[in-house]
Amino acid sequence: MTENEGIRLQKVLSQAGIASRRVAEKMIRDGRVEVDDQIVTEQGTRVDPTVSVIRVDGARIAVDDTLVHLAINKPRGMHSTMSDDRGRPCVGDLVEYRVRGNKKLFHVGRLDADTEGLLLLTNDGELAHRLMHPSYEVPKAYVATVLGSVPRGLGRKLRDGIELEDGPVRLDDFAVVDTLPGRTLVRVTLHEGRKRIVRRLLAKVGFPVQELVRTDIGPVSLGDQRPGSIRALNQKEIGELYKAVGL
Repeated sequence: MTENEGIRLQKVLSQAGIASRRVAEKMIRDGRVEVDDQIVTEQGTRVDPTVSVIRVDGARIAVDDTLVHLAINKPRGMHSTMSDDRGRPCVGDLVEYRVRGNKKLFHVGRLDADTEGLLLLTNDGELAHRLMHPSYEVPKAYVATVLGSVPRGLGRKLRDGIELEDGPVRLDDFAVVDTLPGRTLVRVTLHEGRKRIVRRLLAKVGFPVQELVRTDIGPVSLGDQRPGSIRALNQKEIGELYKAVGL
């Protein structure tokens, strides 16, 4: 890249919402910014944001404005697909108005129609692939409603592992969130991605799921996002997702 090509690094950081140009210049001066795995301290360095990988304090930032990173609270009864040939409601209906013309969105972590909660969408195929691949062990958290009272010791049993018809599975974490008359809310965390894994696991130990909501995928949380809503991930969330899968 010649001296007059590309965009000044401090301008790229400013446009990405990381900091003002003045603060970005200090970040560069302090050695906090990397471009393609090299620390850059020279002011005025020019980069191509569509090609270069830029990190601040070790976390990758999204500087390519063609990349899309969305969080959806998928409602119960909606399918996770981008289109449905039977005309059933699907995630594609929610995002059509938001990313018109973008037909290459990948959904991260498909949810059953009767499960609601967090679903990520991105057109970064490598990110989507790594987030879904079990070798990267990206945790996913769910809140499940089950009937009855959960006995002490169930969490340990689930963390030790349960044998299902398609192989063993063990939870990363288990906690009782709340107890209600005749029902218990439990939070389960695992990095498995097999079909209906949470429902099958809890049914196996005698607690069929009545309602299920996914609340977290790695560093991204559903928070108070209402069902059917969609939002763009912020720079911190995007950077943490990339970091979680080594990008």
